[in-house]
Order: sequence, then structure tokens, then C-alpha cells
Amino acid sequence: MGLSLYETSPAARAVFALADEARAGTSAQCFYGSKEELSQTVNTQPCVFAVDLAAARAMQENGVEPYAAAGFSLGEVAALTFAGAFSDIDGFRLVNKRAALMQAEAERVPSGMAAILKLDTERVEALCGEFAGVYPVNYNCPGQVVVSGEKAALEAFMKKVTEQGGKALPLPVNGGFHSPFMEGAAKAFFTELSSYTFQPPVCRIFSNLTAEPYAPPYAQTLSRQIESPVLWQKTIEALLKQGVDTFIEAGPGKTLAGFVKKIAPEAAAYSVQDAQSLMETLDALKAGGTDA
Repeated sequence: MGLSLYETSPAARAVFALADEARAGTSAQCFYGSKEELSQTVNTQPCVFAVDLAAARAMQENGVEPYAAAGFSLGEVAALTFAGAFSDIDGFRLVNKRAALMQAEAERVPSGMAAILKLDTERVEALCGEFAGVYPVNYNCPGQVVVSGEKAALEAFMKKVTEQGGKALPLPVNGGFHSPFMEGAAKAFFTELSSYTFQPPVCRIFSNLTAEPYAPPYAQTLSRQIESPVLWQKTIEALLKQGVDTFIEAGPGKTLAGFVKKIAPEAAAYSVQDAQSLMETLDALKAGGTDA
């Protein structure tokens, strides 16, 4: 992840240097880490954050400035950092702390996550209500809700989903995030955030917790996000109401751009995760006359 950005963008290279300053070996883990290594929360979060921020800074380096921004789960910290709510190095320090806290909670209660397809949101919520320890947590797009659950309960829940005509896809994560399983991590992260000074973001940042722009108190909103559902579909819908018609996903993968297209097929959606996709996105923006 991120190697070609590191090789071609001075702004991205500076981000990876800070990643290593905050946590030695992060850039090498991004570029060369194994799937097993990167699937551990304590490694996943700082590495994904580094690539998110590097991609965003590389776009900014090429004249792309956002009207507004949002980040999915960990990406919200990257969005806030990019928008100047705190410095890049503080962003890395916070992500490292967040990852350690969430890893500890995941180890305390064996749990996992699964994406549920082919069932409407209300049906998924109703099914969750039938199982103790299973919660709807990520409202991604029409036809897709992610749930978190205790291991045994989650397995039984996924079987029930299949019986109901839905499809359950286990996610490669090692914890039940954005659920009550993360309550301890959320409380500890609030304490950590309380020692940081937040600056007003240079653009509006939409919150996973509320699907509305961030407003003080920032620490409470950002910490509660860890144990609360991600309202991604509502967030994109709120941005559409603001007049946003072009979305650029910064960081590894194209998942969020895919969600945008399912929520708003008429919107333009791009992904920047490496040097090639950066150039392709810049060319598309220029061809479409889009400044940001």
C-alpha cells in the first residue's frame, strides 16, 4: 500500500516519514507487510491512516481542495487531520492509541463482523434483535448493512440470514467494532483526546456518529464513534444535499467509491490509492472542469 505514492509524491513521502516518526516501521509495513500482519488492528489502523493521508496530501499537492470531507471509521481521523483539526504527527499519535485500545478490547471479547447483503435494513435490524450480542453497526449503502457480534452468536446470526434469503460475508477483522464491545476503548480514547487541542477544520467534516458536520465538543464525537454505528449512507446523502456531486476516495481500495455509486448513481466517484489512480483522477477532474 502506498509505495508508488511514496516514490512519486513529495507530499506523500513526508506523510510516510511522519508515520515512521510516530511508530517505527509503519511505512515498511504499508509497502511490504503480509496480509496476516496487516489484519491485526494495531497494524491495520496506522497503515491505512498513512495511505489515506498520503493520498489526500498528494491530491492537495496537485491543486485539489475539498469543499467538505468525511471518513469511514478510521478514515474520519484522517479527514480531521487533513482538514487541520490537529497536526499530522498528532493524527498519527492518536491513531496509534486508538488502534491499541481497540485491539485490547477485541482480545478481551472474541467478536467479529459480517456484511449482510440482499436484505433491507429493517429486516437486518429485526434479525439482530433476535440474537443477544449482535448489533447493526455500519449502514453502508442500500442493500448493505454490516453487523458486529460475539463469535458464536454471529455464526448463528449469519446462518439465519442465509435462511432468510440474504447473504452474509464475514469481514477480515479481529473485533466487533462500532458496537458495545468497544465501550472501554471509547472511554479511554475520550481521555486521550482530552489532552489534545482541536483546531477548527478548514472545511466541513461530516461525522460518522451524526451524519452532520463536526461541531464542538470534538473529543466526545470522535470517541463515541468507536462504539457507535457508522451512518455512511446518511452522510453521503447529507453531502448530496449540500450540492456535492463529485466524490474522491483517498486511501487503499475502492469500497467507498462503490458505496457512493450505489447511494447516488448520478454522482461522479473516483478513488486515489496509488500514483496511477492519482493521475487518472486528476485527468478526469480536468476533463470534467471540476476544481475540487
